[in-house]
Amino acid sequence: MVHVSRVAYDCDVLVVGAGVVGLSTAYAIGRAAPGTRVTVLEKEPGPARHQTGRNSGVVHSGIYYRPGSLKARYAVRGAAEMTKFCAEYGIEHAVTGKLIVATDRTELPRLHALVQRGRENGIAVRELGAAQIAQYEPEVRGLAAIRVRTTGICDYTAVARELGRASGAELRYGARIVRIDRRPERGVAVLTARGDVVRGRVLVNCAGLYSDQVARLTGDEPGARIVPFRGEYYELARPELVRGLVYPVPDPAFPFLGVHLTRGIDGGVHVGPNAVPALAREGYGWGVVRPREALSTAAWPGAWRMGRRHWRYGAGELRRSVSKAAFVAAVRRLLPAVEEDDLVRSAAGVRAQAVLRDGTLVDDFLIREGARAVHVLNAPSPAATASLPIGREVARRALGALARG
Repeated sequence: MVHVSRVAYDCDVLVVGAGVVGLSTAYAIGRAAPGTRVTVLEKEPGPARHQTGRNSGVVHSGIYYRPGSLKARYAVRGAAEMTKFCAEYGIEHAVTGKLIVATDRTELPRLHALVQRGRENGIAVRELGAAQIAQYEPEVRGLAAIRVRTTGICDYTAVARELGRASGAELRYGARIVRIDRRPERGVAVLTARGDVVRGRVLVNCAGLYSDQVARLTGDEPGARIVPFRGEYYELARPELVRGLVYPVPDPAFPFLGVHLTRGIDGGVHVGPNAVPALAREGYGWGVVRPREALSTAAWPGAWRMGRRHWRYGAGELRRSVSKAAFVAAVRRLLPAVEEDDLVRSAAGVRAQAVLRDGTLVDDFLIREGARAVHVLNAPSPAATASLPIGREVARRALGALARG
């Protein structure tokens, strides 16, 4: 075992994970309690290598999320704060607004429900008829739409780098964790693959795709497991077809938003993602298979229960993954002018989705505490948008544990 010295702490708070949530936590601790020593451990050679750096770069408004939920509260607040942060630190961003478009009559009740949800969340929403859609997106077709003015885009990798720099924390890259020794009366000691031992008084787990594993290494049962879902993207070869952001009406039974069109900060238009089970936690392609991770996912009862409950939805996603023609057909519902040759394969992402034992996909952010530990166990989209408020909440809990220590 790794033993914690009585006096030789390397830091007060030890953050695992240098994605935008981990670095926002370090930043928030530095703001709330100057002088608190923070060390961030990241197994990659730099920040934002996974969910943070592989998403579509959208600053979400918060319209989708259940009123009163952490997602709703933190996304609405976080969108305004993220835009302000980008402006303050000179990070590329734009408030573009977006359209959510109904292309079938069965979607109209859900579209109207989104209008109500947006208003309950304090978000300005404009309802559009079919003819009005062309004012914003000439090539997009639909029966009706809503426009959400506060949605935007930014460079989240640059945000993560700036949060790390501004936090004043010690950032240790290439530091993969292999063991954690937590002593409730003393603190935590982490052993890295390089053989380094890092000692802290409190541990904060922002490990994303590995958050459940880090919780268990700490000695805390997370009550959920991360089931990785790969999101596959295409790039639009004719970006002039799309002016801004265009989304379908989402299915409220799933925490996924469907295949959408996103003009990024670089001027290119991303198309996607779908959502297919990945065969590794970093399974960015069908060829990436890690048997131990795949078997671990398969051994979780919730994964099978989820599959039985949602097999029909999953079959559609798999079909769009293996068939480009099926993917194009999904895009054409929104953008009839698109041709198969217009879609060029782009980098995929993997969503760290927490699934409960009964097969429920955790819909909200999930933060749990243990002795001298705070675990962020579910923080998929819109976590990047909401990262500043999430970071403050995690920092508050970590500083509370430090005070009790």
